[in-house]
Amino acid sequence: MSDGPLIVLVGPMGSGKSTVGALLAERLGVPYRDTDADIVAAEGREISDIFLDEGEEHFRALERAAVAAAVAGHAGVLALGGGAVLDDGTRALLAGRPVAYLSMDVEEAVRRVGLGAARPLLAVNPRRQWRELMDARRHLYTEVARVVVATDDRTPDEVAQAILDALELKDV
Repeated sequence: MSDGPLIVLVGPMGSGKSTVGALLAERLGVPYRDTDADIVAAEGREISDIFLDEGEEHFRALERAAVAAAVAGHAGVLALGGGAVLDDGTRALLAGRPVAYLSMDVEEAVRRVGLGAARPLLAVNPRRQWRELMDARRHLYTEVARVVVATDDRTPDEVAQAILDALELKDV
């Protein structure tokens, strides 16, 4: 059992959590873990299929369990799915931990996420739905975050460095 992740990344879909998380892990010489990937591996199917087949409530239950397991047992860099912070228990697990919220504006989100069906919560009107998601989640991301790092017009390397600087961590 570990004391938990060295860094936890939260933020909306497309904010770069997976890319930046892998870079941070490499720089720090620690393992990288993504709870969405944990769910896909455990279920043997994509998240969009879980949403379509069983619904969001079922997916959120899987997500709660995946986050709890990762926070308890992972000592590296951890990226959470965009909606993980919706759960009160998950937010409580993140309290006091080194959490970085990767933020971005709607135009950047549309450029990165696009119109793909692989994003089930953005399938109809991506701009409007992204704004609505962020209206519901922004305060939750901010609540759990020790640092907020804007990703707009920054490379993944620049975002990773900003996180390291803000959390006062040194890469290897």
